[in-house]
Amino acid sequence: MIKKLLPIIFLIVGFAAGAGGGIMLMSPDKDMPKDEAAKEKPKKEKSAKSKKKSKDDKASAYEYLKLTKQFVVPVVADDEISALVTMSLSIETKPGIEEAFYAIEPKLRDGFLQVLFDHANTGGFDGAFTQSSNLKTLRKSLLEVARKDLGEDVSRVLIMSVARQDT
Repeated sequence: MIKKLLPIIFLIVGFAAGAGGGIMLMSPDKDMPKDEAAKEKPKKEKSAKSKKKSKDDKASAYEYLKLTKQFVVPVVADDEISALVTMSLSIETKPGIEEAFYAIEPKLRDGFLQVLFDHANTGGFDGAFTQSSNLKTLRKSLLEVARKDLGEDVSRVLIMSVARQDT
């Protein structure tokens, strides 16, 4: 008899726990009468807007442009590919050069790939390749290429992701 009632008890307890969790996670605005919710929202919006303005002023000083595809760099040892390194890059620029950036992206990718190949050939992706000093050197070389192609509007090259897969 208990074996037949046990699934029903679990079902009821599960349903009650789910309903209780849903009620607890409900936003406070739904619990308030409409008049109180209407009074509460403008205050939140004002503070959010003022915070957003100060953040936007700082953020608008730069624009972040992502290169559309990842870079794949082979690591060669003893005349064989011993690993593949994949990287995603973005650049930090002054606003307004997005159109110029995408117009010369193929040229920029070519320059970045050459820097990445040189870095791989000098052992930059061997061992602890994610050390700060190692990545700082790589970022500096990538920045030189970006500034050569886009000018001084580029302030930094950002490494968004890096992964190494040994073969």
